[in-house]
Amino acid sequence: MQRREFLKRLATLGTAAGAGMVMPQEMWAMAPKEKPQAVLAKVQGTNYAQITGEAIQALGGMKKFVNSGEVVVVKPNMAWDRPPELAANAHPDVVRQVVQLCLDAGAKKVKVLDRTCHDARKAYKNSGIQDAVEGLKDPRAVVEFVDERRFVELKVEGAKALKKWYFYKDILEADRFINIPIAKQHAESRLTMCLKNMMGAIGGWRGRIHVGLHQNISDMNLILRPDLHVLDATRIMVRNGPSGGKKEDVEVKNLVFAGADPVALDAYGTGLFGLKPGDIGYITKSYEAGLGEMDLDKIKVI
Repeated sequence: MQRREFLKRLATLGTAAGAGMVMPQEMWAMAPKEKPQAVLAKVQGTNYAQITGEAIQALGGMKKFVNSGEVVVVKPNMAWDRPPELAANAHPDVVRQVVQLCLDAGAKKVKVLDRTCHDARKAYKNSGIQDAVEGLKDPRAVVEFVDERRFVELKVEGAKALKKWYFYKDILEADRFINIPIAKQHAESRLTMCLKNMMGAIGGWRGRIHVGLHQNISDMNLILRPDLHVLDATRIMVRNGPSGGKKEDVEVKNLVFAGADPVALDAYGTGLFGLKPGDIGYITKSYEAGLGEMDLDKIKVI
């Protein structure tokens, strides 16, 4: 069963059973089992839209990930009421280019959304992402606020800690799901990149997730399986993450990475901060759960 068909059935079951829905064991036998190939693209340059496009093209182009007529959810990190230069959110040029490439591939609709930490209206606007997407002036591209009523509770099969939690129905129902995190330091998890950016795709009380955070990040990624990750390292926050607020906490790297393996991308991204993959608990736990590759010698970089 293809990922999108599996998640659509999962979401349908959630709707039918209501907020207390528990995932039937037999459905999990149909879940995708294959391990994502450990390949990532790396492009450097000062034109952020261009290097984003080049990274995706190096993987085979957006048509490898998005088919004509499909509904796509794009989830950038736009959780914070911060301007682009402070590196708290994904860069608007990166997000805009990803959305444009989805549209060029023939997407029926592209929804851009995030469950924010700061006030959503301010975060969407001041991140620059809302204006960047709406500036495309294509009715197929929409920036949507998360509706708390659209989270459904699911049983997370194979989870070690997060046995049940709330996941966003629009993501579960989408044909394609694209993740656009920014690489930055984090006070509790040390770093936040692809795997942790899924925090903006779940509901419930965030405080509960931060108890046993590293295992919970791994567990939520058993459900949330983006088709493509575009890791923004155009500028990175090296201190006082995840919200930051000072320009001296930011280093300009002019890099964009892309790939289908979030563990590989996060493992490789640790080097931006002078760390190793094994230094980050959720990377190790996600590797052990079979969610991707963390051995740098086994990751092919294009």
